Amino acid sequence: MNMNNIIGRKREQEELLQWADSTQSEFIAVYGRRRIGKTFLIRKLFGPELAFYVTGMDNVTMQDQLLNFTVALRQYSGKEEIDVPDNWILAFVELSRYLSQLPQGKKIIFIDEIPWMDTPRSGFLSALEHFWNSWASTRDDIKLMVCGSATSWMLNKLINNRGGLHNRLTHRIALEPFTLGECKEYFDTKGFSYSKKEIAECYMVMGGVPYYLNQMEKGLSVAQNIDRLFFEVGCALDGEFDNLYKALFKYSANYVSIVEALSKKMKGLTRQDIINTTKLQNNGGLTTMLKELEACGFIRCYEPYGKIKKTALYQLTDFYSLFFFHFIQKNRYRDEHFWTHSLGSALYRAWSGYAFEMLCLSHIHQIKKALGISGVQSMVSSWRSSSSDKGAQIDLVIDRNDNTVNLCEIKFYNQPFTITKAYYDNLLTKENDFLEETKTRKSIMTTFITTYGLVRNEYSSHVQCEITLEDLFN
Repeated sequence: MNMNNIIGRKREQEELLQWADSTQSEFIAVYGRRRIGKTFLIRKLFGPELAFYVTGMDNVTMQDQLLNFTVALRQYSGKEEIDVPDNWILAFVELSRYLSQLPQGKKIIFIDEIPWMDTPRSGFLSALEHFWNSWASTRDDIKLMVCGSATSWMLNKLINNRGGLHNRLTHRIALEPFTLGECKEYFDTKGFSYSKKEIAECYMVMGGVPYYLNQMEKGLSVAQNIDRLFFEVGCALDGEFDNLYKALFKYSANYVSIVEALSKKMKGLTRQDIINTTKLQNNGGLTTMLKELEACGFIRCYEPYGKIKKTALYQLTDFYSLFFFHFIQKNRYRDEHFWTHSLGSALYRAWSGYAFEMLCLSHIHQIKKALGISGVQSMVSSWRSSSSDKGAQIDLVIDRNDNTVNLCEIKFYNQPFTITKAYYDNLLTKENDFLEETKTRKSIMTTFITTYGLVRNEYSSHVQCEITLEDLFN
């Protein structure tokens, strides 16, 4: 097992290796969105050491799943005479019989796309419970690793199971997208020569999803690659949006309607706003959908700073979904160079401003490190004036536990940003409105997060903290 062969995922690799070497049996669930690299991580880390590996099949019968399971068992055991069992209990009995005959030492079992195995009325989950509770957990050498993209199933049937698997998972990993730094590591390793701004723009389009990055072609610019992947006829990622949500969620149309509503309101919507826009019922089903979208990193829930009545806002945080609704969905005339033709347009400027805000939100750890407050407890939100005629708003508010608040302006520019007299006056108005409306007694630190920093002039001295794109890569 060589961690040096895997880009990023350092913490996840260390944890998986530690659990694999423990002195007890382990039941480990790895979940996350489609294309995020769950299978790649486990197979790359443990491939030659796997005692058994099988992956579920999409949209097939229970009999086909059992045949697939048996074929894998024959392959690993070397016993072609193993019959296809009639049910999952017998299938897991055969698995335990095979594992019992292996030499002493840890036995790593990897069941990939496990939600697909749980076909209707198959009894799969009950059999899995029985296998773990009555046999695997009584030993000290079984390392059962399961993963799947169907987040609804992983959360409801496995991680939050209230039946025989309740509290049986020993560990779980929610695999997240690459950070900017990991994306740079990927591009450097693959021999790309993109600048950090180009990598950031790529991130703003597709997020840090390894599969998408792997579709990029060396020798083409970022813009050319985006046109090739998303807009050319028969492009590599044609239909990806529908496939993404269908793979993750049952009744995916309702989830898509929530995400689409949020894509039109950059600062977020309340639960009631979502109901009014989508016409979904205000019930436990909506609560589940919001929780699952949040668990997958598609949305976040936060409370605006300083609101007396605590009303949570839901905000879209998935880069690819935002890009889909702003560009792919609007490419009505099938322009194969729609992205290149959109650069510099009003559509591009509106999208890039919000996408860069999302980029900053997804790199709060890096921002706090740049501010020198990594160890300071803080809450992150935004703020909008309830009294200002222009509805003044602050992009990012970092409310710190050391009696300080960073009021962050976020600007995505092709050059250093210039604070003009008009912008300076507007900034003072916003800050005064913030102080007056929130009644905060904390110290205020004016903070700018920009691509290339600020132009030095008579107004830039008002800014106490500067963060550039460079800092987000650390």
